[in-house]
Amino acid sequence: MSNHDDLLAEFLRKRHSVSKLVVPLIFTTKYRRKLFDGQMIAQLRDAFDSAAAKLECEIIEMDGEPDHVHLLVAYPPKLAVSVMVNNLKSVSSRLLRQQNTHLRTQSKTGLLWSRSYFVCSSGGATIETLRAYVQSQSTPD
Repeated sequence: MSNHDDLLAEFLRKRHSVSKLVVPLIFTTKYRRKLFDGQMIAQLRDAFDSAAAKLECEIIEMDGEPDHVHLLVAYPPKLAVSVMVNNLKSVSSRLLRQQNTHLRTQSKTGLLWSRSYFVCSSGGATIETLRAYVQSQSTPD
């Protein structure tokens, strides 16, 4: 394998693109209710892995606390983050409520997740580095 191939090994290679898109996500429970224990976090991990595989995503890391979960997700460029979040939340909610029937009685709405979520870009370069790179490009005459 050449040096170039070594550098690209960790990237997603498709017919017309090479990418590495990774975002941290945080999902909170509806009304920040403290619902999750260790067993439920493990069940959520399985649910997220299952949903991610169908979306061609990868859950790189996942952990949680009683009222929220943190995920680090690699995803393909064809997938909108909002679509990915919607799928991850809906599949995990359905599976967790099937495995833990007491969850239905812990809320008036029956909803597991808050509608909101946190996401940010996680590129290796700082904004200053990217700005300097763009500014260093030659403008054609």
